[in-house]
Parts: sequence; structure tokens; C-alpha cells
Amino acid sequence: MDKVKAKKHLGQHFLTDENIAKKIADTLHFEGYDNVLEIGPGMGVLTKYLLEKPVNTYVIEIDTESVDYLNANYPKLHNHIISQDFLKYDINKTFEGKQFAIIGNFPYNISSQIVFRALELRSQVAEFSGMFQKEVAERICEKKGSKTYGILSVLVQAFYDAEYLFTVHENVFNPPPKVKSGVLRLKRKENFALPCNEKLFFTVVKTGFQQRRKTLRNSLKSLNLSESLREDTIFDLRPEQLDVQQFIAITQKIEADAI
Repeated sequence: MDKVKAKKHLGQHFLTDENIAKKIADTLHFEGYDNVLEIGPGMGVLTKYLLEKPVNTYVIEIDTESVDYLNANYPKLHNHIISQDFLKYDINKTFEGKQFAIIGNFPYNISSQIVFRALELRSQVAEFSGMFQKEVAERICEKKGSKTYGILSVLVQAFYDAEYLFTVHENVFNPPPKVKSGVLRLKRKENFALPCNEKLFFTVVKTGFQQRRKTLRNSLKSLNLSESLREDTIFDLRPEQLDVQQFIAITQKIEADAI
């Protein structure tokens, strides 16, 4: 079968450098799970190296032309190709509650949504690695005090150890994107349950960063904080000045205040 033509509306940029594909496949540790899900495999440049690993490799691909190509060229993937949209698919139709890892050269236009979906599945996603637009990869791994530190940084780092691994240049893709790419790895923390209401934690982080220039006293007004709680000095800070533990502490204070 002929090669797949990259489709702009799907944000496809096919990686052409085999060494980088192998390097990305090697980022996973393969500990504590037997299944790996590759999102958006395209023509399988990364897939072929995953198929050499001691795990069950599944791929999920929305592009039917790519699905046909994978079926024709990778017999080892037989019955392991999911022709669906990862953001909408019920993954437990495939994994039935089992642990798995996520990997991929993610389409830049939906990469943040992929991370949010992985966070929803955090009780099953033991490890996550792959390629993003460089700025997004850096933001996910950023620490407090930076202008790029934000919602994704805090929510990911609450549950995972995040590590920026390496930068990939534009010329190793067809067609080349207009930006550099970055590869990261997320390894789920051993104890990833938060000592607070996790739904409220997500709300506090998202609400705080929606008005990131304001102090938390102002940006969290919609949560109807009591006057005594608003006087706590931690609310003098702006969201980018707080690390994960401080966001947990704030969530605990709001919880206690509501009792």
C-alpha cells in the first residue's frame, strides 16, 4: 500500500527519523503493566519499535487511511488496531480496567486534551511518554514561579513525576511543522491519591489560573470563601507562586471551611 498522505485537519506530521522513533519507544520503563497504547500511530514509525518490547502493543487511530496502512504492513498488530478517536473512546472496551501506558507523537492541536483525558484515567495509566509541541512539553514539566507554569503543570505533577527528555527539530517530519517538538515522560507516583477532595482540587487549580495575574483571594471568589479563610496569608499569593503541595493545602482549607 502507498504511503499515507498527511492530513492538515488531523494535525498530522509524520516522523521520518528512525533513531528518534526508537529513542521515544525506549522512554517507557515497562514496569507494572503489560499493555501499551500508542495514540495516532500514522504509518507506524514508532509502532515498529514498540512491537519489539515485552508488552502488548495497541494503537488507536482516527484516520482510516492510516488504519488500512497499518493493517497491510503490521500483521503483528492484528486485532490490536482501534479505529476510534481516543478522546471519545471508552478505553475499557479494550483494557477492561487493567493498567497500561500511553505513548505517541501526539497531534499538536489536541495534545493538551490527550493529557487531560489521561489524567481522568490516572488510576490505570501508570506511565505516559511522547512528543508534543516544545512549549507544551516544557509547560507540563515546569515548576512554580515561571510564566509558563499553569493548569497542566500542577494537575499533571500532582499525580505524576514529569521529566522533559529531549528536543526534536522540525526537519525530521513530513511535512515539517513550524515549531520545535519536545519529548517528555510522566511516571505515576507510587501514592497518587491526594489527601483532599480531588474534584475540588481540579476546580481550585483551574479557577485560580483562569485569572493568573490576580491573587487567589480574588481569583477564587466564585468559590464563596468565608471572610476568615480569605484572611489567610496564602491567599495573598498568585497561582504561579504555589507548588502542588500548596494547592493541596488550599483545597484542604476550603474543604474544612465548608464544614
